[in-house]
Amino acid sequence: MGLKLQNVSKTFIGKKAVQDISFEVNKPGVFGLLGTNGAGKTTTIRMLLGIIKKDTGEITWNGKSVERKHVNFGYLPEERGVYPKTKIHDQLMYFAELKGMKKSDAEEAINKWAKVLKVEEYIQMPAEKLSKGNQQKIQFMTSILHNPELIVLDEPSSG
Repeated sequence: MGLKLQNVSKTFIGKKAVQDISFEVNKPGVFGLLGTNGAGKTTTIRMLLGIIKKDTGEITWNGKSVERKHVNFGYLPEERGVYPKTKIHDQLMYFAELKGMKKSDAEEAINKWAKVLKVEEYIQMPAEKLSKGNQQKIQFMTSILHNPELIVLDEPSSG
């Protein structure tokens, strides 16, 4: 089954941002959504995540309509999403708890991914002390801590 977008469109103040996009991702792997600046890639991503509402069309995950509260997706947005003055550990715990993780499971996931991504030394620092690349690693951790079924990365190599 997987992810399916069928004839999805979105208009903002009379301007078509996305017009009748359709595609399916039916098996595990990597799928790239490519296009020029302003082509509607981020808008499409935000619709498939349920962050913004589509005007027309259908978006399903494993045959069920996508609603933000009913899906277990991870999202790495293009914009930085770290709080500069807050310790990395506290931010990761906060986002893990928002996804419904128990504190013990969140701690285990934070420790695991910090080791994998080689950011263990930064976990107790405020985000402003990290380079852009390490902030991006932390943001990536936020998107995968809760073991999502689908991970959506918007401009993942920036920074």
